[in-house]
This record gives sequence, structure tokens and C-alpha cells, in this order.
Amino acid sequence: MHDLPPTRCRLLEPGLLTTVQDLGRVGYQRFGVPVAGPMDPWALRCANRLVGNPDNAAAIEVTIVGPSLLFERAAIVAWTGGDFPVSLNGAVIPGWQAVEIPAGSTLKIGTRQTGARGYLSIAGGIAVPPILESRSTHLRSGMGGLGGHALRAGDVLAGGEATPEAKGRVGCCIAPALRPGYSHSPTLRVIRGPQVEAFRPDAMDVLSRERYTISREADRMGYRLHGAPLEHRNSPDIVSDATPLGSLQVPASRQPILLMADRQTTGGYPKIAVVISADVPLAAQLVPGDTIGFTVVEVEEAQRVIREQYRELDLMLSPVGR
Repeated sequence: MHDLPPTRCRLLEPGLLTTVQDLGRVGYQRFGVPVAGPMDPWALRCANRLVGNPDNAAAIEVTIVGPSLLFERAAIVAWTGGDFPVSLNGAVIPGWQAVEIPAGSTLKIGTRQTGARGYLSIAGGIAVPPILESRSTHLRSGMGGLGGHALRAGDVLAGGEATPEAKGRVGCCIAPALRPGYSHSPTLRVIRGPQVEAFRPDAMDVLSRERYTISREADRMGYRLHGAPLEHRNSPDIVSDATPLGSLQVPASRQPILLMADRQTTGGYPKIAVVISADVPLAAQLVPGDTIGFTVVEVEEAQRVIREQYRELDLMLSPVGR
């Protein structure tokens, strides 16, 4: 492949929930606009690095059951995230590695084996129109992506212009040490939340000691958890304030809700803790029936861990200009 013009692919089968996502609509929560973006930001970032895209390029997020795509033009792609069977013209291709795809090829992503979500990046990104500086799909508002909806059979995705780095990254892979340790029962690190004082003194001990099960009420907006109750000191209501990714808010039921990518912009329930950025990918790969434990760390530790992750990724695959 000497030249890499913008690619074009067609959805033959859409999968269960397949959307276009970049790193999210950052900076607009104060106007009531949700961030959206990937459930697993690390997997998306790695997928983009592998094909020489800027970290924030739009890619395809797959949930539980993947799509089949016909590539009408040649492309370089990478698959990251949960463990899904991925094949090119019937032959299995590796995950977490950049792969060259000839024109006329069919890429099929099957049903998840472990994890819940995966990311298919294409050199040049997905060229859908940006809305408020992001190409991410937010389904509840019908904003972003391809017409604001999940991808459907027959939809056509055009690629953007690949960077000069793309062709040189074919065959590159993300080392196993930088791939998250996805699990059905992870223990997630959290920092104390902004309203931790709204809970009884033993509430953080309860949160750290017990395990919680993801209920059937789980989607891109968040997960309702079932487990030991977290007791408020007084009222379970607060003046609404911002909802960071990974917040654990606790309503009157005393059962926590873990807020994820499509969370509301503000919430009126106290937040006892927030999952650290480095562990959000572990939460993103969970499904109803999986369990979560929590362990408390300090803000300095949370910052150290994510900085080290980025440093190691930069050393392995340098970032491309934004």
C-alpha cells in the first residue's frame, strides 16, 4: 500500500449497539450538554495511536455484539478493548495491533467473550461532522456521530485523511503491560467524593469492605449497583452540582449509582467517591451480574498512576499532532 486515500466502509450488520465516538464533548457541561465519548477512553486512545491518528480522532465503539463492515477502499485499522473475535475475510486478526486492510475486504466483529466494549479505529478517523467540537454520538439527545443514532445496516462511514505516521505503524502493537486487566469482578480505586461528609462516618469503610453487583439497569449513562447500603447523615438531596466521570452518587435508596460516559451534566444526590481515571476502563467493560469492589486512594496517587500510564504509552507510540 503505497498511498492511503481516505477510506470508506459500509455496515453490513450493525451489531447490538455500535456508535461513533471520540474523546467526548468536553467543556460544555455548564451549558447542559453531556460529555458522551467512549466508555473506555484508554482503549480508544490506544486504538488511535496504533493507526497514527490524533488521540481524539473519531472511532467506532462496539457493545457486546459487533458489526460486519465492508471496506470499499483500503485502510489501516486497529481493534482494542474487550475480547471479541475479529476476522478479516474469515481469517482471525489480532487485537491491540495495527492491521492493513485491502479494498473489498469484510471485517467481522463477533460476540464478546470477555469485557463488554471494543474500539475499531481507522487511519484518518471517521469523518462525521463535529458538533460542539466533538464527533461523539449522544443517543438520548440525538447529537453527533452519524445523524445522532446508533449505526444501522447500510450506513456508510467515510474516513478522513490519514497522517504520515499511519503506514509506518502497520504491525505495531500495544504491549500487554499497557492493556487494562479487564475482569468480571474488578476492585476499582476511588478518591473521596465532594460530598463524602454527607454520609455517616462508617460509609467509606462499608464501600471499601463490601462488593456491589451491577443491576440490569446499566447502560452508557451509568450502572445502578446492589449491595450494602451507604447511609446518609441526613437528607439524600443536595443542591445539584457537576457529575464527573466515575462518580458514585447515592440517592435515597442508599444504593450507589456509578455514572459513566453519557451521564447527566449535574446531579442532586451526594457523591461519596469518584473512580480514578486509570480504572474507568475496568468499569467500562462490565455487564449486569458482574461485581465491583472499591478501595480508597489519595488524589496524589490517582494523578501519579494516570501520568505514568500516559508516559509509558508515549514512549511506546508517540502522540500525533491534534
